[in-house]
Amino acid sequence: MVPGAEFLGGFEGSFEVNLSQSPRTIKNQTPKKPRLMTRTPTDHKITTSGSLSLLTWNINSVRLRMPLMQRLIKAHTPDVICLQEIKCTSEQFPLEVFKALGYPHIALNGQKAYHGVAIISRLPFVRSFSECFGGTIEARHIAVLFAGMHGPCTVHNFYVPAGGDTPDSTINDKFATKLAYLDDMTTWFAARSRQSNKHMILTGDLNIAPLEHDVWNHKALLRVVSHTPEETTRLETLRQTRSWVDVMRHFTPEDKKLYTWWSYRAQDWKTSDRGRRLDHIWVTPPLKTCVSSVKVLKNARGWVKASDHAPVLTHFAHAGLLSNPATS
Repeated sequence: MVPGAEFLGGFEGSFEVNLSQSPRTIKNQTPKKPRLMTRTPTDHKITTSGSLSLLTWNINSVRLRMPLMQRLIKAHTPDVICLQEIKCTSEQFPLEVFKALGYPHIALNGQKAYHGVAIISRLPFVRSFSECFGGTIEARHIAVLFAGMHGPCTVHNFYVPAGGDTPDSTINDKFATKLAYLDDMTTWFAARSRQSNKHMILTGDLNIAPLEHDVWNHKALLRVVSHTPEETTRLETLRQTRSWVDVMRHFTPEDKKLYTWWSYRAQDWKTSDRGRRLDHIWVTPPLKTCVSSVKVLKNARGWVKASDHAPVLTHFAHAGLLSNPATS
């Protein structure tokens, strides 16, 4: 257990995976059992007036880019931060730094050197949990349950597999794993479609640019991993499981270019602007009217030692969405 972290009946741990193994070998391994903690967080003063903000970012190594994280927090003070590719075990995560910045409630699913996801919050949550999809035990999902004023709200943070370079599952195990991962996500959410928790947020690096103007050149990228019909069709099937609302496209029409990722390979990424929208924020229909704005923080892509992903910041009109003084 990472000292000082807040976990109520949830999962916290790190997957130590030998990534030299093929996905077929990994799928036969058994994930570590969750470790539970029953300490109730009481060290955060909750306010339910005003707005609420959530930031998602594929940080591409939290320890390397902690100075950039601090810069983002200083500029935008998000209430909840969802990180992907933290690239460290849960024990290596800079927990005390986040606590000093005002984030005492942290859920981690870490892994040595690769992958890893985290949810960092100013607000206490009831519990955290993690699921495995696609026959892999890689650390790619973490979720937390908040006790909102109008009912519980679950935030899911995903890092979907990239899928390798060749969009052919018969010769590329990584692409096959990606497709299986998406299929399993769809099955998992569809099986829980009648649960009482109607308030959900799904965010993270889904590694798919689904729409024509989510990529710099639609025709050129139809056979490039992240924009192939095999991927985009599956992502749409997943979206339909809960009638998820793509809030980035709710504010930016589908015929307008919208990107969150620009390759390190581009000598001048900003001028060429050959981007893709790989990072997403979805909400269930009851939360649609709560979303007040979404912004891609594109300038962060140009910072020194930047991630190749830009952070995405979403504002909700009601702070009570995730806060309930009666339960804190």
